[in-house]
Amino acid sequence: MVVTVQRDLYGIGKMVKASDLTLGPQSCQPSAQSTNLIVVFQAGLEECGNSLQMTAEFMVYSTNLNYNPTPAGNSPIIRTNAASVLIQCYYPRHGNVSSNAIKPTWMPYSSTISAEERLGFSLNLMNDDWSAPRTSTVFRLGDVFHIEASVASGNHVPMTVFIDSCVATLNPNANSDPSYEIISFNGCLMDGKEADSTSVFMSPRPQPDKLQFTVDAFRFTGRDVSTIYITCSLRAAAATQVPDPLHKACSFSKTSNTWSPLEGTSDICRCCDTGNCVAFPPQSRRVGQSSRGRGKRQAGPDSNVEEQGLAILGPLLVIGPDHQNALAVTEDPDSLEFWIWVATGSLSLVVLVVCATVIGKHLVKKHGLQAELK
Repeated sequence: MVVTVQRDLYGIGKMVKASDLTLGPQSCQPSAQSTNLIVVFQAGLEECGNSLQMTAEFMVYSTNLNYNPTPAGNSPIIRTNAASVLIQCYYPRHGNVSSNAIKPTWMPYSSTISAEERLGFSLNLMNDDWSAPRTSTVFRLGDVFHIEASVASGNHVPMTVFIDSCVATLNPNANSDPSYEIISFNGCLMDGKEADSTSVFMSPRPQPDKLQFTVDAFRFTGRDVSTIYITCSLRAAAATQVPDPLHKACSFSKTSNTWSPLEGTSDICRCCDTGNCVAFPPQSRRVGQSSRGRGKRQAGPDSNVEEQGLAILGPLLVIGPDHQNALAVTEDPDSLEFWIWVATGSLSLVVLVVCATVIGKHLVKKHGLQAELK
């Protein structure tokens, strides 16, 4: 397990001490690869007190990144809150294994799904000008998610990527509640119809195997802080595929109150309102009902070979106006699960007020008793 932590832990320009960061219940220390800007932990999956849980599809190794600030020198104060981040590494229980060495390719804030003889589908969080992956996953309301879907063709013929559906949840399980559909009906960006949204597919494509779109940052209701995971069902078709109701990327224009396609004729977007998008073979709207993590090959129009797969982006941390400090941690792409914030400032203030009230009442009673004795 490799965990890389930005020393600007809260994203406010103040570096934390590497010695204040530990990994797991056994408080494993950072490795020698740490620098002035990042803190690196390298540990075996069964070290540092990590736990193992077996599910039907995955082996899940869990641990925590712990931040416990200590005062500088002999100072009696600290200026940051403690924090704990749950980290989970998911390993498929089914697949081919080899004794050959594996050379990892690190891709921050992305999830790549691939398998033997299948394509690799990815979601990447990009910076505002789309020039590089974004270095922080912390957002405030009013910000915009810049998301890029891509397919790695490898030895395959050139492919074009499409997005069938995307759903946002509070954990990596796309079928959990609450959930919010961002894209549906084989490429309809439904979030763009919301009154306060400007979400849109970016035109033109940077290249056939990439598809970019924006989503205005949001939080789930009733939560000051939302840790959001976005799970997308991606489809790869031959580069010669003509856009149709199954292979499309449609954005909604509020000015004209119509759907418009990124490529192809406007009639392919008509089903975005009816929900009756013709698919061959029939497809399900629900993310996760296709083979999880395994590209599903099928014969499409003109006998073109297609593949499908899921990719997960997250966690994206969206904070409210009362949270000025944001936690930003970069971990390996297999590390999933939600962020846990530990904020103690307001609690300390409440305790202080209660103590002052109790002491005040005690002094008043004592003073009154002394007055009566006199």
